[in-house]
Amino acid sequence: MSRKIGFPHGFRIVPWIVISTVLWMVSCAEVPITHRHSLHLVPDSELLSLSYQQYDQVLHESRLSNDAQKVAMVRRVGTRIARSAETFLREAGQGGTLQNYHWEFNLIEDEKTVNAWVMPGGRAAVYSGILRYTQNDTGLAVVLGHEVGHAIAGHGNERMSQGLLAELGGTALAIALSTQPQVTQSLFMTAYGAGTSVGVLLPYSRLQESEADHIGLILMARAGYDPRQAIPFWQRMAQQEGRQQPPEFMSTHPATQTRMADIARELPEALKYYTGSPS
Repeated sequence: MSRKIGFPHGFRIVPWIVISTVLWMVSCAEVPITHRHSLHLVPDSELLSLSYQQYDQVLHESRLSNDAQKVAMVRRVGTRIARSAETFLREAGQGGTLQNYHWEFNLIEDEKTVNAWVMPGGRAAVYSGILRYTQNDTGLAVVLGHEVGHAIAGHGNERMSQGLLAELGGTALAIALSTQPQVTQSLFMTAYGAGTSVGVLLPYSRLQESEADHIGLILMARAGYDPRQAIPFWQRMAQQEGRQQPPEFMSTHPATQTRMADIARELPEALKYYTGSPS
């Protein structure tokens, strides 16, 4: 059933259209590879400051893994994916954004949590529960390539911007933090998929997921990891989804037959960058 939207008497819609258009034009950013323009209302400086605070809080409230071999794997793969991302951004003419990245990869000991995320500035966490699905370096490269893909695409800023518009009427981040700090911090953690601290996870849009998959394939291939292993990883995750309640990583990153078909279609492009050994 259609629903007619009414406006108060005297409401002039044209100025609001103009304002919205101007806001979009001055606040958009380009996503690497896909070249889509997305809305970024939050300044990098404010986003990075909040990121560092929230990341430190997550680490303080979590138990870091003391498994030296697994920690080394997370940092090894993470560093290679990060280096691949930096090289790609320079070649794409976006090297100026690299000043915002200070990569850090930590493994959180939590076998029940199947999740991983990357915050603005390159702060990343992998939960030990996801390692039984990644199985090896290449499987982990699928996950971290995907998450770093979200980061360099600015998907978190896009969702944070959408959240500020929806929840706080477009209030500036600095003002929102001072007037409604709990809501804003929860919004931030949710926007970046770090929902174990707030108990809430919102799914990325299908478009953002597709972009992260696409970028992730390129990043892992350039880092020397076989991008063809992305499909077996998502198949393992899909099998787990069919057995019980989807793990956190599946809740925010829904694996479907359509997704795997999209990945298969994008593999030829990624394989152009695959040299056969980690760089």
